Amino acid sequence: MLSKNIEDTLNKQIKIEAESSQIYLSMACWAEIQGLEGVAQFMYNQSDEERSHMLKLVKYVNERGGHALVTDLKAPKTKFGTFKEMFEELYQHELFVSNSINELVHTTLNEKDYATHNFLQWYVSEQIEEEAQAKTILDKINLIGEDRGGLYLFDRDIQQLSVTSSIAINSK
Repeated sequence: MLSKNIEDTLNKQIKIEAESSQIYLSMACWAEIQGLEGVAQFMYNQSDEERSHMLKLVKYVNERGGHALVTDLKAPKTKFGTFKEMFEELYQHELFVSNSINELVHTTLNEKDYATHNFLQWYVSEQIEEEAQAKTILDKINLIGEDRGGLYLFDRDIQQLSVTSSIAINSK
């Protein structure tokens, strides 16, 4: 059974994951109208992934005797100056999500809710991967600079991007 405090903080995280899905969806739409089909597809996939993260939390809250809440969401930005600025915002957002997960984990330890603490370890690992992926993309964008040919290749290559973080290597 979840404490009221844990239930509330999990519901806050559900909203963050839902908003993350919306942010990626908005980025996908922007990239698509810029002619960046590869970036758009990457963002659509990320949006779906964030929604699955949200649903995993929803199911957990309900299974543990809580009530997962579906609330209104903050509308995401719809325009991004450049694709580099968009990916910089994405990276900052992933850092925000990581911090939120870490605070949630801290709360579970303070309340000695080891079941939820254990459940959240998947999110901790996932955020390490999300941050590593965003950082790798930014590094590639910085390598490209203003080269339009490089942007074309990047747009094609991002569809196959796969980042293996240290956490994934250690868990094999």
